[in-house]
Amino acid sequence: VSYLPRGDRSHTRKLLDAFLEKAQGAAIESLDLLEDTPDLLDSRRVMAYIARDYLGETLTPEDTAVLAGMDRMTAQFMAADAVVMAFPMYNFTFPATVKAYFDAIMLKGKTWDVGDDGFIGLMTGKKALILMASGGIYEGDFAPYEHALTLAQVEFGFMGFEDIRTVTAAGMNFLKPEEVDAAVAKAQDEARAVATDWGLGG
Repeated sequence: VSYLPRGDRSHTRKLLDAFLEKAQGAAIESLDLLEDTPDLLDSRRVMAYIARDYLGETLTPEDTAVLAGMDRMTAQFMAADAVVMAFPMYNFTFPATVKAYFDAIMLKGKTWDVGDDGFIGLMTGKKALILMASGGIYEGDFAPYEHALTLAQVEFGFMGFEDIRTVTAAGMNFLKPEEVDAAVAKAQDEARAVATDWGLGG
């Protein structure tokens, strides 16, 4: 699942390409959120979602159609053994389109639910990898500004994912060109290592 508006200039794309290169031969299905944009939780979708998944009501054909895009993305998400998400950091968190994707696939009764003891993640046994480049370096005094990786990890964990990995290339706006190349190369090696650890490709 990718959101890479800078195309070939994207440092995050270089991490994703390294992972995919190592995972050649694996059955991979791609979702480009630039081309297939998630539906937003507007008023009608929220009310239809609550009626169906919280109240157990039967929807009209029109309201069923309103949720069709979210249901399609959720079904694709649920069918995966591993989910790789690649996106940049925007303003200390992930881009709005990526948040819309999480909103689209985090559906009660599908990827999570509520039981007698509280929330239940329904995606147990699944793996997730988050790939991200950022302009800044979010360590030390700047660690509290990082809300992209941390939120993505929370989202996956809430849904029950048990193996959640992260690979980042940080400081892209502040490092010297040769330092940028070295940081990206290091992150690419880490992405390839995840593919190897997961038994993907050759």
